[in-house]
Amino acid sequence: MRVAKYYNNHDIRLEEYPKPEIGPGEILVRVRASGICGTDVMEWYRIQKAPRVLGHEITGEIVASKSEKYRIGQRVFVSHHVPCNQCKYCLEGNHTACNTLHEGNYDPGGYSEFVRVPRINVEGGTYVLPASMTYEEGTLIEPLACAIRGQRLIQLKKGHTLLIVGSGVSGLLNIQLAKLQGTTVFATDIHEYRLRKAKEFGADQVFFANQPLEVRADRVILCTGALEAAAQTFACIDRKGVILFFAIPKEDVPIPILDFWRNEITVTSTYGAAPVDLEKSLDLIQHRKVNVKDAITHMLPLERIQEGFNLVVEGKESLKVVLTP
Repeated sequence: MRVAKYYNNHDIRLEEYPKPEIGPGEILVRVRASGICGTDVMEWYRIQKAPRVLGHEITGEIVASKSEKYRIGQRVFVSHHVPCNQCKYCLEGNHTACNTLHEGNYDPGGYSEFVRVPRINVEGGTYVLPASMTYEEGTLIEPLACAIRGQRLIQLKKGHTLLIVGSGVSGLLNIQLAKLQGTTVFATDIHEYRLRKAKEFGADQVFFANQPLEVRADRVILCTGALEAAAQTFACIDRKGVILFFAIPKEDVPIPILDFWRNEITVTSTYGAAPVDLEKSLDLIQHRKVNVKDAITHMLPLERIQEGFNLVVEGKESLKVVLTP
């Protein structure tokens, strides 16, 4: 089978791998759609484990099954990370801190024609797609679930003012979720195209990020890895506010400690999603409460993955790029 192996952002090679063989309790999925995640183009982060087959936002069709739970022919979304549900983190509701969640994955990765889904992912991370949901829409289940968890973590609620810093696809998902809760949403970006999209997806006001911004928000969600944007979050947070690092810069971010102390600011982060978030995400997409279809701007075959990476790295007039192996 064909896979796309990542060496760096500008060197992704189509290679041949043997089709994985499944064991007891496992399934083999033919990948029909695989989203390119913003974290996949964080070269400083991904290069540490290169070369490897990336891709963790997949949907597909079961072509072999040794599981009693799923059968051949079912259309599924598969989560690459699942918790053990037994450790202290899981029992306290902090599933994304679970060691099992961080260590697991499917084989070899979503940028391939087939993936073997281990038993634990079959039992705790495989979801049948509703007939009304396309494979491409299903690739947004995991990204939306991450946004759901982030907003749950910072206790975003009706009446809050929220600032979204960075209006790429994660920013647009966060905008839509916040509007469902009756939140007033401001959004920033450096590209006019993305500011237009932020407005289309529900932001109340939009601002160019490279201009002075006089906003005081109850919550700020950082959806870009730009160091300048991270610094901006501290200038825009209100007293007793919460800053969520949904995306992270590659360098440490200095905290204005006097404001942090005097104004009792909370700074936190979020990683991944728990099963409860994935289930809610699937439900929101299925019932068209969140528009993911219009966030998909490019669909490319696997052999054009380099073009897809270039689009995501440039981040100008593209949002979600989905591969169709």
